[in-house]
Amino acid sequence: MSAYAEFDKERQEIDALLRQGYVITGIREDLNGAAVQFTSSGPGVNRVELLLLTADSRKYVTTLIFAGANPAKPLETHM
Repeated sequence: MSAYAEFDKERQEIDALLRQGYVITGIREDLNGAAVQFTSSGPGVNRVELLLLTADSRKYVTTLIFAGANPAKPLETHM
């Protein structure tokens, strides 16, 4: 799998969790990658941990945190 394909897969998993109402509650980095902890904001607290292996995915999560954790919206182009 190409580096972009790996990043895209991880990005889609992150965005899916955010759309389901999860929020990022923690990040733990080690030599294996970044373990990002998500907690649901709905009834009953559910926690999910997602291991990110690509540097681009780690940067994406950091950008989401600073931007307010909104998943990326599809780009529209007008010519």
